[in-house]
Amino acid sequence: MITPFLDRPRIAYFSMEIALAAEIPTYSGGVGILAGDTLRSAADLRVPLVGVSLVSHKGYFRQEIDAAGRQIEHPDEWNPAERCHPLKAKVAVEIGGHEVWIRSWLFTLESHFERRVPVILLDTDLPENRAEDREITHFLYGGDRCYRLKQEIVLGVGGVRMLQALNVQSPAIT
Repeated sequence: MITPFLDRPRIAYFSMEIALAAEIPTYSGGVGILAGDTLRSAADLRVPLVGVSLVSHKGYFRQEIDAAGRQIEHPDEWNPAERCHPLKAKVAVEIGGHEVWIRSWLFTLESHFERRVPVILLDTDLPENRAEDREITHFLYGGDRCYRLKQEIVLGVGGVRMLQALNVQSPAIT
């Protein structure tokens, strides 16, 4: 499924969150909406981009207000298998002195003029990873500073390695 997007070098656009669709909780607000709009505009203008982000299985959170007016946060889960295509490549990054494996999903983002741009979603929820490492790509901005740093390693280092493993040519990584 990635093959149609390998025809030319692409500028890699990395973002912790990207608004792919309203029902996919891979964004929490302004930054994610801006990232999604940037990718859609690039598609409209035929700018060769590839988006790279985290899969965020449980999203940011779904808010509920209880009878006392307090906010209750619930996971906003989604299943990437229902909206994305699994890609075969796997890469590893070192976090905390051990390897963390990453797989990827392809989401094809369509612009308003029905042009397409690929988005690679990185996922650490794999059986070969430790339980705490499987959760790195569960929550958008979840956890503490250590969790966030692990997410940044997966996105930054793992994202570049994944693009290389998928043979996505990019001026920044070739």
